Amino acid sequence: MNKKNKFFDIYLELEHDITSGVYPAGTLLPSENVLAKRFSVSRETIRKALVLLLENGCIQKLQGKGSIVIDRERYSFPVSGLTSFKELQKSEHMNATTKVIRNEQTILPNRIADFAGLPHGSSCLAILRVRYLEGEATILDYDYLLDKTEPIANEVLEDSLYQYLENEKNYEISYAQKEITVEPLNAEDKKYLALHGDTHVVVVKSTVFLKDTTLFQYTESRHRLDKFRFIDFARRR
Repeated sequence: MNKKNKFFDIYLELEHDITSGVYPAGTLLPSENVLAKRFSVSRETIRKALVLLLENGCIQKLQGKGSIVIDRERYSFPVSGLTSFKELQKSEHMNATTKVIRNEQTILPNRIADFAGLPHGSSCLAILRVRYLEGEATILDYDYLLDKTEPIANEVLEDSLYQYLENEKNYEISYAQKEITVEPLNAEDKKYLALHGDTHVVVVKSTVFLKDTTLFQYTESRHRLDKFRFIDFARRR
C-alpha cells in the first residue's frame, strides 16, 4: 500500500469490492472502526477514502446508519444534449411511464422569472409531471412554457411534449442553457418521489430556446440521487 496516499489505495480496494459484488447495492459498508482495523490505518484515513467513494457515486451516507452502497446501474443522462424524456427512454431502454400532476395557465413564479431573465408577472403554462422508472417515482419535472396561452392535453404530456411541439406546432427547438445543482428536498419531492432515506436531489435547471433565439421554456428536473449518472464529453484545450 502506498504510504503517502493510503486513503486512495483503500478507496480503490473498496471500489473494487463494490463493483465485484462483495458489497452489493443497498448494503452497508463495514463501520469506520472495522475498516480501520482491516487496513491497519486511522479512522481519519478511512474517512478520506469514504469521501472519495461518496464523490464518485459509490456510496451514500445515511445519518445514524453509515455508508450504504448505491446501485451503479444508473441511466445515462446527457448533460450537454437537448434530449426529451421519451428519446432518453428509448435510448436507455427504460421501463418508464409519466403522470401529469399539474397542467394550468398561471403566472410565472418570481424566482423562475429572475432565473430566466423575464419580468415579474409573465404568464406561462405550468406543467408538473412525475416520471416512474420500474414502477418507482424517480423524477419530478417542472415545465413552464412561456409562450403558451392554450392548454395541452394530459395525454400529449404523458407521451412527448417535444414531439408534439415539433411535429404538430412546428417549433424549431434549438439549444438550452443548463445549471446543475444538488439541493435539499422540497415539499413536492417528499410528496411525489419514492425516496429511500434521501435528503437531497440532483436538480437540472434549463432555459430552452428556439432556432430564432426566442426563449420559450424553463424546465426544472429533480432527480433521485441513486438512479441517474450525468454524462458529458470533455476535451483538454
